[in-house]
Amino acid sequence: MGTSVQVTPLCGVYNENPLSYLVSIDGFNFLVDCGWNDHFDPSLLQPLARVASTVDAVLLSHPDTLHLGALPYAMKQLGLSAPVYSTEPVYRLGLLTMYDQYLSRKQVSEFDLFTLDDIDSAFQNVTRLTYSQNYHLFGKGEGIVIAPHVAGHLLGGTVWKITKDGEDVIYAVDFNHRKERLLNGTVLESFVRPAVLITDAYNALNNQPSRRQRDQEFLDVILKTLRGDGNVLLPVDTAGRVLELMLILEQYWTQHHLNYPIFFLTYVASSTIDYVKSFLEWMSDSIAKSFEHTRDNAFLLRHVSLLISKSELEKVPDGPKIVLASMASLEAGFSHDIFVEWATDAKNLVLFSERGQFATLARMLQADPPPKAVKVTMSKRVPLVGEELAAYEEEQERIKKEEALKASLSKEEEMKASRGSDNKLGDPMVIDTTTPPASSDVAVPHVGGHRDILIDGFVPPSTSVAPMFPFYENSSEWDDFGEVINPEDYAVKDEDMDQATMQVGDDLNGKLDEGSASLIFDTTPSKVISNELTVQVKCMLVYMDFEGRSDGRSIKSILSHVAPLKLVWKFFYHSGFYLM
Repeated sequence: MGTSVQVTPLCGVYNENPLSYLVSIDGFNFLVDCGWNDHFDPSLLQPLARVASTVDAVLLSHPDTLHLGALPYAMKQLGLSAPVYSTEPVYRLGLLTMYDQYLSRKQVSEFDLFTLDDIDSAFQNVTRLTYSQNYHLFGKGEGIVIAPHVAGHLLGGTVWKITKDGEDVIYAVDFNHRKERLLNGTVLESFVRPAVLITDAYNALNNQPSRRQRDQEFLDVILKTLRGDGNVLLPVDTAGRVLELMLILEQYWTQHHLNYPIFFLTYVASSTIDYVKSFLEWMSDSIAKSFEHTRDNAFLLRHVSLLISKSELEKVPDGPKIVLASMASLEAGFSHDIFVEWATDAKNLVLFSERGQFATLARMLQADPPPKAVKVTMSKRVPLVGEELAAYEEEQERIKKEEALKASLSKEEEMKASRGSDNKLGDPMVIDTTTPPASSDVAVPHVGGHRDILIDGFVPPSTSVAPMFPFYENSSEWDDFGEVINPEDYAVKDEDMDQATMQVGDDLNGKLDEGSASLIFDTTPSKVISNELTVQVKCMLVYMDFEGRSDGRSIKSILSHVAPLKLVWKFFYHSGFYLM
């Protein structure tokens, strides 16, 4: 093989940690995925920290925390500054996913690993590509071509093909060969004999039932709970597999004229659906054809209500209902609080659509047999009052004074530096009494033992106090046609949502809707209070595989068909990493 390819796993190889690979092709370093998990433990990113400064390009494959969750932190703290490439849905939905993660944690902790500004900065210069688009790198990457292809797992999810000198390196993790309501199946089988295939075997030991059988079982257990006057909680991700679940429920409710209310509850629920409506070309062929014939968008949801705060849910009349709430791990977010409230009622159902992340509450509840009681931490943010508020205001005042003093000193230093040599003349309003008379002929009368001072021929320096405000004339260049203009002064500023400042109420082209944005702009002094509870788990707990990943039989068939020259294979169950 003429092209040198080195694959260095940075995270998620010997365990269930999120994915991150360093793929070096003839000295050009790709960081493929930059994932984190819901624990947000910085120690997981130590391998990435050691190589972040050497990365030349970042490729993102899916719009969830496990594939891009560490991007804001890596760019802020680890020195990652390489250009980022993804599809449009991965960019848009990944941005909203990180917003939801930040807001969920900021409400229950002093989360400071990254801010919303850090998220904006990380996603600001992402280059968005369409499926099968060949993008030619330049500079150090001259001769390398990257192209995203359908993965079939999440909306916009990508199988990356990297080509150099006619040899292909394929990165295909979390792919799905099945066609679903939302997405077409992966195109991985269309690649034959690539030089290197990097993949995983997350579902290698699982064999899935047919889609029809799975969907019917899903609906049956939900309807049984609702008809028994119980509530159904589905802990879900922000903008990933939850879209498939909503389509299943929406279509079934429409066909059977059901009236049980369904709610989608995240901090960015409205913005998520607004963006998804515009991504029809990234969805399945059946959705595209339906839109062509009826002009009816699949995500014009008539039975699913969008909520962005728990207070909105509390206003809903009592009765059986379905709530799809983030986060899927139950570690934070609305799903955590709703679980604590509903778990003690045997009529209710908690339905997991994906395996819980390692060492999370969701994983604990999916154990066989499930626990009868779990310890959880309930936290909330409350305003400061009394002595705490006074102490906070005093500290803020002290900080303001320090900042004002620093700014004043800095400005004074700048003014001194700008005066240059004229500064040596001193202040014209201060008279030096130690200077001897200029001439011995000048009579200096004595009055009461004091000496009068005669100043003759006083000329103030050019930098002295003037009877007008300082005026600095901007120098301009002129040519034969007049004054030379700066084109940037007349450029129309980019109004695109990813460049614009976050605005309240700007659902479609802004970042967040009004309710979520109010949390950010709320400057009321507050603190987080926490207490531990023991929750008696009496509700029904059910897990059904809606992860959207190929099963073991399909993985074997696909790999035998692709037949790569080299196979880099991540296998969770046996805690192994294989290069074949």
